[in-house]
Amino acid sequence: MKYLIIGGSAAGVACAETLRKHDKSSEIAVISDEVFPLYSRCLLTYLLAGSIDESKLYFKDKTFYEDNNIKFYLCKKAVSIDRKEKSITLKDRTKISYDKLLLATGASPKLVDVPGIDKKGVFTVRKIDDARSIMKMLNKVERIAVLGGGLIGLRDAYALRQRGKEVAVIVKSPQVLSQMVDKQAASLIAARLEKNGIKIMTGLAAKEIIGKEFVEEVLLDNGEKIKCQMIIIGKGVKANTELAASCGLKVEEGIVVDEFLKTSDENIFAAGDCAQTYDIARGERRINALWPCAVEQGERAALNMLDKKIKYDGSLSMNSVDFFGLASISMGVTKPKEEKDYEIISQVKNNIYKKFVLKENVIVGMVLVGDIKPAGIISILIKNRIDVSSIKHLLLDDNFDYAKIMPLVAKYKDKFKLEECKDTIITY
Repeated sequence: MKYLIIGGSAAGVACAETLRKHDKSSEIAVISDEVFPLYSRCLLTYLLAGSIDESKLYFKDKTFYEDNNIKFYLCKKAVSIDRKEKSITLKDRTKISYDKLLLATGASPKLVDVPGIDKKGVFTVRKIDDARSIMKMLNKVERIAVLGGGLIGLRDAYALRQRGKEVAVIVKSPQVLSQMVDKQAASLIAARLEKNGIKIMTGLAAKEIIGKEFVEEVLLDNGEKIKCQMIIIGKGVKANTELAASCGLKVEEGIVVDEFLKTSDENIFAAGDCAQTYDIARGERRINALWPCAVEQGERAALNMLDKKIKYDGSLSMNSVDFFGLASISMGVTKPKEEKDYEIISQVKNNIYKKFVLKENVIVGMVLVGDIKPAGIISILIKNRIDVSSIKHLLLDDNFDYAKIMPLVAKYKDKFKLEECKDTIITY
């Protein structure tokens, strides 16, 4: 059997490792267009902030592929898939055959289409080389503009503020973190950022990046100009689906997969930031581009490539941040479009915000700012779709803890294991 994996990040590595664990003799190959293997993108902003060094980025030993007898193609890009011949072609025209193929092609930064985008000093933060280039230039930079007020943009802004730079965040939406939290939570987070020197400018977008060879300022759509020597584009990411689409696989927002992470071709699977999987809270297929989800999907895809037929229950959108000591976490449905179909339980107290979104007495979403201790407990209730009608009046209690859900653990013991619940609580 020949197993082939396109993509060498979280999902791809998890798949390769799981395949080798269960199959000691078959051929396994991984193709990556990266310059550096086996590192975590999640930690790049920590590198930018100066809180870790580059050695801390790596999540596997450099000898991982050799130790597991996995053939590794570094700096190689797959450009086509021949589903009939069951082979892929690399940019250098090398052909590689497969019996089972995993697409773990990940995602790419969303860019802005404005004049001046090609000037020196404009960056995204997606790869080690991006972080290296930014840090190399930092000693010549005093002011930085970050385009995008989502999770990626704010993490970049926070990291660069830690370096002592003047940072302005330009947000097209009327609030920061518009995909993650509601207005109430966003206002608390924005206030903490501004208190610590990060300027937040909402409802605005870049119209032009001005300068000769290097960035000098950014012109906004309201006519205002912001002086800066560097621009970070933090507008989020989009799934890399081009390879899948070009060979006729079903593609929507991402590569569409079934409950076994199989694509519309029975010999091709997909996992990670490129895969459109079932969302537990929303009850629909969507992309949850999160490292833990990618690892879990890679592992599960491997088991099904081995024909073990083990279903993947689905992913859950979840994001957590801590800016200047203000911790926040969101999960599942945080801003339901049709509020009449949902019950909202929320409270702001002493700069601590709690919000729970319920549908038919099942928690489907949560936002916590300032006190995130209940997050682990709530996550297990969401994942297992537990009816919380008997305890929902306790959700806003200051001392809401594991003891409060013990009656539910006893009542629904067939739905989740006690140890699993404890492990989830400890995780947070």
